[in-house]
Formats: sequence, structure tokens, C-alpha cells
Amino acid sequence: MNRHNAKMNAFALRLLEPADTDRILEIGFGGGLNLPLLIEKAGFVGGLDRSSSMVGQAATRFSEAVAAGKAVFQEGNIEALPFEPESFGKVCTINTIYFWSSLDAGFAEIYRVLAPGGRAIVGFLPKEWMDRGNFPPDIFTSRAMDDVLTAVSNAGFRDVRAERPGAGTRWVVVVAMK
Repeated sequence: MNRHNAKMNAFALRLLEPADTDRILEIGFGGGLNLPLLIEKAGFVGGLDRSSSMVGQAATRFSEAVAAGKAVFQEGNIEALPFEPESFGKVCTINTIYFWSSLDAGFAEIYRVLAPGGRAIVGFLPKEWMDRGNFPPDIFTSRAMDDVLTAVSNAGFRDVRAERPGAGTRWVVVVAMK
């Protein structure tokens, strides 16, 4: 899965622009493709995943960063992020919105944990392409671009835009500011 999504992840990280003073939250880090770069570049990285085994693997793999207070990994879900309000300057989540029970609740939580002026990065494959993939509907909920953009705006984000590296790219990365 990490190899399949590598281009989207790389593009999203460029738009995230991690810096050494940043506190960054990655939601749904899975196999940890983005974590090495985030831990290297950011001042602090929080990671949230639904899978306890992924959380355990990340804590072991990045144990030095955890011990140094530079990273923390927690199990949880988007609808109830286990972090304080305004505790991150940047939040990224790639290919997770298909698993959210509510776009509105998810984006409200991201907005809550972002500091004023913070940036959210959300990468996904829009509904018109997801539906062609025969993903099981009891696991994946396809999301239309307009629905995602509306939910982001309704949560209070500003300067919302959808980015693609090229006209033929099927996936999109949404960038929004608090």
C-alpha cells in the first residue's frame, strides 16, 4: 500500500512543508511511510492510527524519537482526536477519509487540534475514481470532491484549495488554513 501511494504522499509532504519548529500530526500513518521524513524535519510528530499493531510498530521503529520526546503514537479515531486543542501547527492525513464515519466530525476535530494559522493537508482519491476500483463499500466510503471541500469549509478552514501535480493525476491533495 505504501508503494502504491508514494507519489501522493511525497506531493502532500511538499505541500505540508515540514520545518524544525513544527508540531505535526499525521492521522492514519499506517505503515509509516511519511514518519521518517516528518521526524527528521519537524520539532515534534504526533501520530494517530486506528490500528494498535501499527501504533506499536511505529513506537518500536521510532523508539529513539519517542524517548527523546520528539514523537508520540496513539491509537484512536478521527472523530475524537486524543490531543489538546490548538496543539499542532500542521496536520496531514492521506487516504483516510474513506474510513471516516463523518467528514464534518473529522474536519471539526482537525480544526480543533490545529493552532491558529495552522495548515491541514488531506490527500485522497475522489469518488469518480474510487468507485471504479471495486473497493468493498462496507469498508470504504467514496468521497466526492465537492463534499470534501464543503466539509473543510464548514469546519471553519479558509484558503481551501485542491492541488494535483499534473492535469492527468486522479488523486488530489486538499490544503486548508485555520
